[in-house]
Amino acid sequence: MHHSFFKRMLFLAASLSWCVPCVSAVSVGKIRVGYFPNITHAQGPGVTIETKVFNAGPSAVEALFAKAIDLAYIGPGPAINGFVKSDGALRVIAGSCSGGAALVVREEAGILSAKDLHGKKLATPQLGNTQDIAARLYLKTNGLAPVENGGDVQVLPIANPDQLTLFQRKNLDAAWAPEPWATRLVQEGHGRILIDERALWPEHRFATTVIVVRKEFLDEHPDWVVQWLVGQLEVTRWVQQHPAEARVRVGREIQKITTKALPDTVLEEAWKRLDFTVDPIANSLGAMANTAYDLGLLGHERPDIRLLVDLDFLQRARAAVRPSR
Repeated sequence: MHHSFFKRMLFLAASLSWCVPCVSAVSVGKIRVGYFPNITHAQGPGVTIETKVFNAGPSAVEALFAKAIDLAYIGPGPAINGFVKSDGALRVIAGSCSGGAALVVREEAGILSAKDLHGKKLATPQLGNTQDIAARLYLKTNGLAPVENGGDVQVLPIANPDQLTLFQRKNLDAAWAPEPWATRLVQEGHGRILIDERALWPEHRFATTVIVVRKEFLDEHPDWVVQWLVGQLEVTRWVQQHPAEARVRVGREIQKITTKALPDTVLEEAWKRLDFTVDPIANSLGAMANTAYDLGLLGHERPDIRLLVDLDFLQRARAAVRPSR
């Protein structure tokens, strides 16, 4: 067990004289949490926890199914897919981030519009993850299709760090990536943002990262979950009120996790496309579920996800959280 940056971020959110209610080592033992070293996972509030880092959501969902973790910060695509495939064994209890994803094209690839993706290589972090669904919908909307669906666009599941390497080697034409990778593809991979995904959504808001809990864990430890969300609320408020300091500290912790520092210019630019929020933006989850089904990623029956989002615990946390000073 170790203390990730989540714990440090929680205490940063507290005032000098008190700490927000949190789940202590004595009362809990441990909560096992999965997250990604992306800026869109910046404010996961911490307690005494055991953490596991994932590259993309589907692998985190598999860990939830295996009971290797109890709670995860993941994209809505894998959350929806996991809920459907498990017959409702998962719940989204809050949001974490909106925005922070983009379609980046390599400058020399000659891609000026959607039609120029014909015959090109387009990467997403993992099949069925949130950016993968967004990319496939974009292709479909613009009359294009992946190779496996009879089209000529190669949609390739490639981890974010490898996408950057392939951009630099000119072996990849485009990528739908979360931050900070989208900005890194621009600044270090000689890329250009063709589509900021916010532009594709009503009011420019869509869930990028949500908090998912195993239903079994939720039923067994409801008070722990409420206390966790109290921390989430405090950290989110602190990040919103101290963006510059939060940006620096998140960059520092990403360096500890990945062993590589992000340039300040990357963090500053990426931060502009992010909105840290506890709102899971449920309407965007419904739209994504319909999209995933239409793309053939959710079986033969249109999914009923009415029980996916449970905001009762977030409401209880709001009632318990201390007012800002």
